[in-house]
Amino acid sequence: MTGAYERELREVLSGTEKGVNAVTRSCTQEEKDRMACVSRRPFLVVRAAGSGMEGSGDLVALRGDCCFPIEVKSTRAEKLYFSGRTKDQLLAMIREGERSGLMPLYAHRRKGVRGDSWRIFRVETTGLKGTLARFAPMIPALPLTRNGSPFIDWEQGMPLNRFIAILCSSEGEQAAQALRGLANRAVKQTTPTMAENKAKSTQDILAELARRRSAVIPSFTDKE
Repeated sequence: MTGAYERELREVLSGTEKGVNAVTRSCTQEEKDRMACVSRRPFLVVRAAGSGMEGSGDLVALRGDCCFPIEVKSTRAEKLYFSGRTKDQLLAMIREGERSGLMPLYAHRRKGVRGDSWRIFRVETTGLKGTLARFAPMIPALPLTRNGSPFIDWEQGMPLNRFIAILCSSEGEQAAQALRGLANRAVKQTTPTMAENKAKSTQDILAELARRRSAVIPSFTDKE
């Protein structure tokens, strides 16, 4: 049945009206509006399963500004733990993401759920650049178990409609740029320049001299 859900996600990311309508029947109007953004900036989605390339995921979504492999999972359970073959898949996704500078994703389709039943997770990798680097902080990474192992928790994922709104709307691009600007300012604030260090040292010295001066000069305000 996973193949059917792969086709479902492929139709949505490709921006087809039929595909978007199929997954939004029980969604709110707000969710439908967000999902519709993909029709304005669709992806070319290629099925990668069976290609023999480890780490390519089940689908590969491509667009002029970004590209990412997607591993599709479908369960009735809320949580999914990696072991055996699924753990090998995850390790391959990490390895290929690091090697190629990509942002691998997991798309979890939970069966029997009304509304937006898809949740998106990011696989932690380093070396992201451009559009991927801007959007990565906005997409939740796979959560970790108590012993630090990644797993899937549907409740902690990003709804597909929000994921599409981020990647396919001007508001999402503006939010990504604003987040990047805040991060850059935070780095600058935590790394003072030489001039800032000199000014702070001067202020500290003057404050210390003023303190000592006030300690040795008697106060005459109460003198009769």
